[in-house]
Amino acid sequence: MDEVRFGQAINRALDESLANDPSVVIFGEDIARAGGPFGVTRNLLKKHGDLRVRDTPISEATIVSAAVGAAMSGLKPVVEIMFMDFIAIAMDGLVNQAAKARFMFGGQCSVPMVLRTPHGGGVNAGPQHSQCLEAWCAHIPGLKVVIPSNSGDAYGLLKAAIADPDPVIFVENKALYAAKGHLDDNAPALEIGKAHIARPGTDVTVVSYGAAVHTALRAADTLAESGIGLEVVDLRSIQPWDEAAVLASLSRTHRLVVLHEAVTAFGVGAEIAARMADVGFDELDAPIVRVGAPFMPVPFAASLEPQYLPDADDLIAAVHKVLA
Repeated sequence: MDEVRFGQAINRALDESLANDPSVVIFGEDIARAGGPFGVTRNLLKKHGDLRVRDTPISEATIVSAAVGAAMSGLKPVVEIMFMDFIAIAMDGLVNQAAKARFMFGGQCSVPMVLRTPHGGGVNAGPQHSQCLEAWCAHIPGLKVVIPSNSGDAYGLLKAAIADPDPVIFVENKALYAAKGHLDDNAPALEIGKAHIARPGTDVTVVSYGAAVHTALRAADTLAESGIGLEVVDLRSIQPWDEAAVLASLSRTHRLVVLHEAVTAFGVGAEIAARMADVGFDELDAPIVRVGAPFMPVPFAASLEPQYLPDADDLIAAVHKVLA
């Protein structure tokens, strides 16, 4: 078992997929010669050549539309959108083409493409380069949305996404790229839609994904000092999401907090809270609480961004609220 950085784990998954499957191709802005804006695709051009690893013009709509066509023609494209904010330019290709092709053609074709993209704050990239827009994609029937929190999951989930016959949005929090984690040399692909208990506990269930899982674990360490046990559920993917795992955790703790970096309003947490209030109502001993960012653009200033992003103190306050 190796200790590798989050970005390196993604690189390894791409490298192995290119080596093992000649139908896999990757392309995007600056992903070939420059190795991507965060270095995630470094050395792939040198190892696999410019027919498999290609730079593209600055046109997100073209990148995604080309991926849809390539996928419908027998390839397995993995494309990168440099920042998740820029999927707004490619929404027709994603929403009306990739997500709908199987349905438009009576199940006679699929779109086995992966769209990789970073989201989130923490690097002072400003309001047009820091948004968490995963709820947009999770709202669209036909799209799957995967958001790993650690190196091992990033590797296993990306391998699963590339093998999936349908389009998968693979979201990477850019604050995690340098984070180290364990990765088994023989790590298998992970099943999309299966959550993981990142930390067992008895008092409150905290459901999260991506970088926010680490916020939840830090809060759990602090609360453990006062005898409060958080059970941290790492969703791994939000479409589909593991409703059964969340309900099982709720049945153990009887209290639920949902944490994500995206704005709270109309977000992933709202869906989870609504669903658990329905199927898990008899298990609840307190109202469900959501913790997320305020309803405003991400600030650019280094002095303001930490105040905007939900942190361990915000989660701890929510936990005390449901315990009260």
